[in-house]
Amino acid sequence: MEYINLGKSGLRVPKYILGTVPFSGTNGFEAAGDIKEDQARRMVDLALEAGINMFDTANLYSKGDAERVLGSAIKGRRDDVLLTSKTGFHLGDNPNARGASRNNILTSIDQSLERLGTDYLDVYFVHLWDGRTPIEETVETMTSLVKSGKIRHWGVSNYSAWAMARTFSIAERDGFIPPITQQIYYTPEAREAEYELLPAGTELGVGSMIWSPLGEGLLNGKIGRGKKAPDNTRQGAGWPEPWVQEQERLFDVIDALEEVAASHNASVPQIAYAWVRDRPNVGPIVIAARNEEQLKENIASFDIKLSQEEHDLIEKTARPAPLYPHWHRAMSSYEMGSPSEMPYLKSFKQTLGIED
Repeated sequence: MEYINLGKSGLRVPKYILGTVPFSGTNGFEAAGDIKEDQARRMVDLALEAGINMFDTANLYSKGDAERVLGSAIKGRRDDVLLTSKTGFHLGDNPNARGASRNNILTSIDQSLERLGTDYLDVYFVHLWDGRTPIEETVETMTSLVKSGKIRHWGVSNYSAWAMARTFSIAERDGFIPPITQQIYYTPEAREAEYELLPAGTELGVGSMIWSPLGEGLLNGKIGRGKKAPDNTRQGAGWPEPWVQEQERLFDVIDALEEVAASHNASVPQIAYAWVRDRPNVGPIVIAARNEEQLKENIASFDIKLSQEEHDLIEKTARPAPLYPHWHRAMSSYEMGSPSEMPYLKSFKQTLGIED
Protein backbone atom coordinates (compact mmCIF):
# COMPACT_ATOMS: atom_id res chain seq x y z
CA MET A 1 0.00 0.00 0.00
CA GLU A 2 1.19 3.49 -0.82
CA TYR A 3 1.10 6.14 1.93
CA ILE A 4 0.79 9.85 1.23
CA ASN A 5 0.64 13.03 3.26
CA LEU A 6 -2.92 14.21 3.69
CA GLY A 7 -2.98 17.73 2.31
CA LYS A 8 -0.42 20.14 3.72
CA SER A 9 -0.02 18.15 6.94
CA GLY A 10 2.33 15.61 8.44
CA LEU A 11 -0.37 12.94 8.64
CA ARG A 12 0.54 9.94 6.48
CA VAL A 13 -2.47 8.02 5.23
CA PRO A 14 -2.94 5.03 2.92
CA LYS A 15 -4.02 5.65 -0.65
CA TYR A 16 -7.00 3.37 0.06
CA ILE A 17 -9.21 4.01 3.11
CA LEU A 18 -11.94 1.62 4.24
CA GLY A 19 -15.36 3.24 4.45
CA THR A 20 -18.05 2.00 6.82
CA VAL A 21 -21.38 2.92 5.21
CA PRO A 22 -22.21 -0.85 5.07
CA PHE A 23 -21.52 -1.30 8.80
CA SER A 24 -24.63 -2.05 10.86
CA GLY A 25 -27.25 -1.36 8.17
CA THR A 26 -29.89 0.09 10.48
CA ASN A 27 -31.93 3.28 10.82
CA GLY A 28 -32.45 3.86 7.10
CA PHE A 29 -29.18 2.34 5.89
CA GLU A 30 -30.49 -1.19 5.34
CA ALA A 31 -29.87 -0.93 1.57
CA ALA A 32 -26.18 -0.14 2.12
CA GLY A 33 -25.30 -3.41 3.89
CA ASP A 34 -25.64 -5.19 7.19
CA ILE A 35 -22.12 -5.83 8.45
CA LYS A 36 -22.23 -6.66 12.15
CA GLU A 37 -19.44 -6.76 14.74
CA ASP A 38 -17.84 -10.14 13.94
CA GLN A 39 -17.72 -9.55 10.19
CA ALA A 40 -16.54 -5.98 10.69
CA ARG A 41 -13.68 -7.23 12.84
CA ARG A 42 -12.68 -9.64 10.06
CA MET A 43 -12.84 -6.87 7.46
CA VAL A 44 -10.65 -4.64 9.61
CA ASP A 45 -8.20 -7.56 9.82
CA LEU A 46 -8.13 -7.89 6.03
CA ALA A 47 -7.64 -4.14 5.59
CA LEU A 48 -4.76 -4.01 8.06
CA GLU A 49 -3.10 -7.02 6.41
CA ALA A 50 -3.18 -5.06 3.13
CA GLY A 51 -1.71 -1.94 4.74
CA ILE A 52 -5.01 -0.07 4.94
CA ASN A 53 -4.91 1.38 8.44
CA MET A 54 -7.45 4.21 8.05
CA PHE A 55 -11.19 3.81 8.59
CA ASP A 56 -13.83 6.37 7.66
CA THR A 57 -17.22 6.71 9.33
CA ALA A 58 -19.83 9.31 10.33
CA ASN A 59 -22.52 9.84 12.91
CA LEU A 60 -24.97 9.82 9.98
CA TYR A 61 -24.26 6.19 9.00
CA SER A 62 -27.02 4.08 10.54
CA LYS A 63 -27.47 7.06 12.90
CA GLY A 64 -24.48 6.18 15.04
CA ASP A 65 -24.67 2.40 14.80
CA ALA A 66 -21.89 2.24 12.18
CA GLU A 67 -19.61 4.03 14.65
CA ARG A 68 -20.51 1.47 17.32
CA VAL A 69 -19.74 -1.46 15.00
CA LEU A 70 -16.44 0.10 13.93
CA GLY A 71 -15.53 0.81 17.55
CA SER A 72 -16.10 -2.85 18.40
CA ALA A 73 -14.03 -3.97 15.39
CA ILE A 74 -10.97 -1.93 16.36
CA LYS A 75 -11.17 -2.56 20.10
CA GLY A 76 -7.75 -3.23 21.56
CA ARG A 77 -5.82 -1.87 18.58
CA ARG A 78 -6.55 1.85 18.54
CA ASP A 79 -2.84 2.65 18.22
CA ASP A 80 -2.70 0.67 14.97
CA VAL A 81 -5.43 2.59 13.15
CA LEU A 82 -6.45 6.04 11.97
CA LEU A 83 -10.07 7.04 12.50
CA THR A 84 -12.27 9.67 10.92
CA SER A 85 -15.85 10.65 11.61
CA LYS A 86 -18.22 13.44 10.60
CA THR A 87 -21.08 15.59 11.82
CA GLY A 88 -23.54 18.00 10.25
CA PHE A 89 -26.65 16.15 9.11
CA HIS A 90 -29.83 16.64 11.13
CA LEU A 91 -30.37 13.42 13.07
CA GLY A 92 -33.11 14.29 15.54
CA ASP A 93 -35.76 16.75 16.64
CA ASN A 94 -33.35 19.13 18.36
CA PRO A 95 -33.01 22.18 16.07
CA ASN A 96 -29.39 22.61 17.24
CA ALA A 97 -28.40 19.02 16.42
CA ARG A 98 -27.28 19.88 12.91
CA GLY A 99 -24.78 21.87 10.89
CA ALA A 100 -21.38 23.34 11.73
CA SER A 101 -22.33 25.29 14.84
CA ARG A 102 -20.29 25.18 18.04
CA ASN A 103 -23.23 23.59 19.82
CA ASN A 104 -23.58 20.71 17.36
CA ILE A 105 -19.86 20.08 16.88
CA LEU A 106 -19.08 19.92 20.61
CA THR A 107 -22.04 17.66 21.30
CA SER A 108 -21.40 15.41 18.30
CA ILE A 109 -17.71 14.84 18.94
CA ASP A 110 -18.32 13.52 22.45
CA GLN A 111 -21.06 11.19 21.21
CA SER A 112 -18.88 9.87 18.37
CA LEU A 113 -15.89 9.30 20.65
CA GLU A 114 -18.07 7.33 23.05
CA ARG A 115 -19.53 5.16 20.29
CA LEU A 116 -16.09 4.50 18.80
CA GLY A 117 -14.53 3.75 22.17
CA THR A 118 -11.69 6.23 21.77
CA ASP A 119 -10.64 9.56 23.22
CA TYR A 120 -9.59 11.18 19.95
CA LEU A 121 -10.12 11.14 16.18
CA ASP A 122 -7.35 11.53 13.64
CA VAL A 123 -9.59 13.55 11.29
CA TYR A 124 -13.01 15.06 12.05
CA PHE A 125 -15.16 16.34 9.20
CA VAL A 126 -17.94 18.85 8.87
CA HIS A 127 -20.13 16.61 6.73
CA LEU A 128 -21.91 19.32 4.75
CA TRP A 129 -21.80 23.08 4.21
CA ASP A 130 -23.72 25.13 6.76
CA GLY A 131 -24.43 28.55 5.29
CA ARG A 132 -26.31 29.67 8.40
CA THR A 133 -23.42 29.38 10.85
CA PRO A 134 -20.56 31.92 10.74
CA ILE A 135 -17.42 30.31 9.38
CA GLU A 136 -15.47 31.89 12.22
CA GLU A 137 -17.53 29.92 14.72
CA THR A 138 -16.82 26.65 12.92
CA VAL A 139 -13.08 27.12 12.51
CA GLU A 140 -12.65 28.37 16.08
CA THR A 141 -14.51 25.33 17.41
CA MET A 142 -12.49 22.90 15.32
CA THR A 143 -9.28 24.62 16.41
CA SER A 144 -10.31 24.23 20.05
CA LEU A 145 -10.88 20.51 19.50
CA VAL A 146 -7.40 20.11 18.02
CA LYS A 147 -5.85 21.99 20.92
CA SER A 148 -7.83 19.93 23.46
CA GLY A 149 -6.60 16.67 21.89
CA LYS A 150 -10.05 15.38 20.93
CA ILE A 151 -9.11 15.55 17.26
CA ARG A 152 -5.74 15.67 15.52
CA HIS A 153 -6.90 17.32 12.28
CA TRP A 154 -10.14 18.40 10.65
CA GLY A 155 -11.69 18.58 7.23
CA VAL A 156 -14.80 19.50 5.26
CA SER A 157 -17.07 17.40 3.07
CA ASN A 158 -19.51 18.16 0.26
CA TYR A 159 -18.54 21.85 0.19
CA SER A 160 -18.44 23.89 -2.98
CA ALA A 161 -14.99 25.15 -3.90
CA TRP A 162 -15.68 28.74 -2.86
CA ALA A 163 -17.00 27.61 0.54
CA MET A 164 -13.98 25.39 1.12
CA ALA A 165 -11.58 28.16 0.08
CA ARG A 166 -13.42 30.73 2.21
CA THR A 167 -13.25 28.42 5.23
CA PHE A 168 -9.55 27.83 4.71
CA SER A 169 -8.72 31.49 4.21
CA ILE A 170 -10.68 32.68 7.27
CA ALA A 171 -8.98 30.07 9.46
CA GLU A 172 -5.54 31.05 8.15
CA ARG A 173 -6.25 34.79 8.38
CA ASP A 174 -7.51 34.69 11.96
CA GLY A 175 -4.82 32.39 13.35
CA PHE A 176 -7.02 29.30 13.58
CA ILE A 177 -6.13 25.84 12.30
CA PRO A 178 -7.40 25.34 8.73
CA PRO A 179 -8.81 22.08 7.36
CA ILE A 180 -6.27 19.67 5.86
CA THR A 181 -8.67 17.72 3.65
CA GLN A 182 -11.94 17.81 1.77
CA GLN A 183 -13.98 14.66 1.18
CA ILE A 184 -15.74 14.91 -2.18
CA TYR A 185 -17.71 12.80 -4.65
CA TYR A 186 -15.83 11.85 -7.84
CA THR A 187 -16.28 8.90 -10.19
CA PRO A 188 -15.57 8.07 -13.86
CA GLU A 189 -19.15 9.27 -14.53
CA ALA A 190 -19.46 12.14 -12.02
CA ARG A 191 -16.68 14.56 -12.94
CA GLU A 192 -17.97 17.89 -11.61
CA ALA A 193 -15.13 18.09 -9.08
CA GLU A 194 -12.74 18.79 -11.95
CA TYR A 195 -14.19 22.27 -12.51
CA GLU A 196 -13.07 23.77 -9.20
CA LEU A 197 -12.85 21.40 -6.22
CA LEU A 198 -9.87 19.28 -7.23
CA PRO A 199 -7.59 22.12 -8.39
CA ALA A 200 -8.66 24.29 -5.44
CA GLY A 201 -7.67 21.57 -3.02
CA THR A 202 -4.20 21.27 -4.52
CA GLU A 203 -3.68 25.03 -4.64
CA LEU A 204 -4.59 25.40 -0.95
CA GLY A 205 -2.85 22.28 0.29
CA VAL A 206 -6.16 20.65 1.19
CA GLY A 207 -6.01 16.96 0.31
CA SER A 208 -8.88 15.67 -1.82
CA MET A 209 -10.24 12.45 -0.28
CA ILE A 210 -12.73 10.77 -2.61
CA TRP A 211 -15.91 9.18 -1.31
CA SER A 212 -17.77 6.47 -3.24
CA PRO A 213 -15.63 6.19 -6.40
CA LEU A 214 -18.14 3.54 -7.54
CA GLY A 215 -20.99 6.04 -7.60
CA GLU A 216 -22.84 4.59 -4.60
CA GLY A 217 -23.09 1.26 -6.38
CA LEU A 218 -23.76 2.46 -9.94
CA LEU A 219 -20.38 1.10 -11.08
CA ASN A 220 -20.59 -2.25 -9.30
CA GLY A 221 -20.47 -4.21 -12.57
CA LYS A 222 -24.06 -5.42 -12.18
CA ILE A 223 -25.72 -2.43 -13.83
CA GLY A 224 -25.68 -1.51 -17.52
CA ARG A 225 -27.68 -1.54 -20.73
CA GLY A 226 -30.30 -4.23 -20.24
CA LYS A 227 -28.95 -5.05 -16.77
CA LYS A 228 -31.15 -3.96 -13.89
CA ALA A 229 -29.61 -3.54 -10.45
CA PRO A 230 -30.17 -6.72 -8.37
CA ASP A 231 -32.36 -6.39 -5.29
CA ASN A 232 -29.43 -7.24 -3.00
CA THR A 233 -27.50 -4.12 -4.05
CA ARG A 234 -27.79 -0.55 -2.88
CA GLN A 235 -29.23 0.70 -6.16
CA GLY A 236 -31.58 -2.27 -6.43
CA ALA A 237 -32.90 -1.72 -2.92
CA GLY A 238 -34.11 1.82 -3.53
CA TRP A 239 -31.08 3.92 -2.50
CA PRO A 240 -31.98 7.48 -3.58
CA GLU A 241 -28.51 8.73 -4.56
CA PRO A 242 -26.66 9.70 -6.70
CA TRP A 243 -28.02 12.08 -9.29
CA VAL A 244 -27.08 10.89 -12.78
CA GLN A 245 -26.61 13.53 -15.44
CA GLU A 246 -27.72 11.31 -18.32
CA GLN A 247 -28.52 7.59 -18.34
CA GLU A 248 -26.93 6.91 -21.74
CA ARG A 249 -23.78 8.70 -20.64
CA LEU A 250 -23.62 6.43 -17.59
CA PHE A 251 -23.98 3.37 -19.80
CA ASP A 252 -21.19 4.67 -22.07
CA VAL A 253 -18.91 4.92 -19.03
CA ILE A 254 -19.82 1.39 -17.96
CA ASP A 255 -19.09 0.14 -21.50
CA ALA A 256 -15.64 1.72 -21.37
CA LEU A 257 -14.94 0.26 -17.94
CA GLU A 258 -16.05 -3.17 -19.14
CA GLU A 259 -13.76 -2.94 -22.16
CA VAL A 260 -10.74 -2.08 -20.04
CA ALA A 261 -11.68 -4.66 -17.41
CA ALA A 262 -11.73 -7.41 -20.02
CA SER A 263 -8.14 -6.65 -21.03
CA HIS A 264 -6.99 -6.95 -17.39
CA ASN A 265 -9.16 -9.94 -16.44
CA ALA A 266 -10.56 -7.59 -13.81
CA SER A 267 -13.97 -6.36 -12.68
CA VAL A 268 -15.67 -3.06 -13.45
CA PRO A 269 -15.28 -1.85 -9.82
CA GLN A 270 -11.57 -2.63 -9.90
CA ILE A 271 -11.04 -0.54 -13.03
CA ALA A 272 -13.13 2.32 -11.63
CA TYR A 273 -11.04 2.36 -8.46
CA ALA A 274 -7.78 2.25 -10.44
CA TRP A 275 -8.87 5.10 -12.73
CA VAL A 276 -10.00 7.43 -9.93
CA ARG A 277 -6.91 6.59 -7.85
CA ASP A 278 -4.58 7.79 -10.61
CA ARG A 279 -6.40 10.97 -11.59
CA PRO A 280 -4.72 14.39 -11.15
CA ASN A 281 -5.08 16.09 -7.75
CA VAL A 282 -6.68 13.00 -6.16
CA GLY A 283 -5.47 12.02 -2.70
CA PRO A 284 -6.75 8.93 -0.87
CA ILE A 285 -9.93 7.19 -1.99
CA VAL A 286 -12.52 5.59 0.26
CA ILE A 287 -13.35 2.05 -0.76
CA ALA A 288 -16.16 -0.03 0.75
CA ALA A 289 -17.54 -3.55 0.57
CA ARG A 290 -20.60 -5.52 1.70
CA ASN A 291 -18.62 -8.70 2.40
CA GLU A 292 -15.11 -10.14 2.60
CA GLU A 293 -15.05 -11.28 -1.03
CA GLN A 294 -15.83 -7.79 -2.29
CA LEU A 295 -13.26 -6.28 0.04
CA LYS A 296 -10.51 -8.58 -1.23
CA GLU A 297 -11.44 -7.75 -4.82
CA ASN A 298 -11.46 -4.01 -4.16
CA ILE A 299 -8.12 -4.09 -2.36
CA ALA A 300 -6.62 -6.06 -5.27
CA SER A 301 -7.43 -3.15 -7.58
CA PHE A 302 -4.50 -1.29 -6.06
CA ASP A 303 -2.14 -3.49 -8.11
CA ILE A 304 -3.86 -2.77 -11.43
CA LYS A 305 -1.88 -0.36 -13.61
CA LEU A 306 -3.80 1.21 -16.46
CA SER A 307 -2.06 2.32 -19.63
CA GLN A 308 -2.36 5.92 -20.78
CA GLU A 309 -4.58 4.73 -23.62
CA GLU A 310 -6.90 3.02 -21.14
CA HIS A 311 -7.01 6.11 -18.94
CA ASP A 312 -7.84 8.23 -21.98
CA LEU A 313 -10.57 5.87 -23.18
CA ILE A 314 -12.40 6.19 -19.86
CA GLU A 315 -11.68 9.93 -19.52
CA LYS A 316 -13.13 10.87 -22.90
CA THR A 317 -16.37 9.01 -22.28
CA ALA A 318 -17.78 11.39 -19.69
CA ARG A 319 -15.60 14.46 -20.07
CA PRO A 320 -17.22 17.52 -18.46
CA ALA A 321 -18.50 20.22 -20.78
CA PRO A 322 -16.27 23.33 -20.88
CA LEU A 323 -18.65 25.62 -19.00
CA TYR A 324 -17.75 29.30 -18.56
CA PRO A 325 -15.17 30.45 -17.61
CA HIS A 326 -13.43 27.23 -18.64
CA TRP A 327 -14.17 27.48 -22.36
CA HIS A 328 -12.98 31.08 -22.37
CA ARG A 329 -9.78 30.24 -20.51
CA ALA A 330 -9.11 27.24 -22.75
CA MET A 331 -9.47 29.52 -25.80
CA SER A 332 -7.75 32.64 -24.53
CA SER A 333 -5.34 31.90 -21.67
CA TYR A 334 -4.65 28.19 -21.54
CA GLU A 335 -0.92 28.71 -20.98
CA MET A 336 -1.64 30.81 -17.86
CA GLY A 337 -3.36 28.01 -15.97
CA SER A 338 -1.78 26.71 -12.79
CA PRO A 339 -0.32 23.18 -12.87
CA SER A 340 -3.29 21.81 -10.94
CA GLU A 341 -5.69 23.04 -13.63
CA MET A 342 -3.78 22.10 -16.75
CA PRO A 343 -5.08 18.51 -17.17
CA TYR A 344 -8.67 19.78 -17.17
CA LEU A 345 -7.99 22.83 -19.36
CA LYS A 346 -6.31 20.49 -21.84
CA SER A 347 -9.41 18.30 -22.01
CA PHE A 348 -11.57 21.41 -22.53
CA LYS A 349 -9.32 22.45 -25.42
CA GLN A 350 -9.71 19.02 -26.99
CA THR A 351 -13.50 19.26 -26.67
CA LEU A 352 -13.40 22.69 -28.32
CA GLY A 353 -11.21 21.32 -31.14
CA ILE A 354 -8.28 23.64 -30.31
CA GLU A 355 -4.87 22.28 -31.26
CA ASP A 356 -1.90 22.67 -28.88
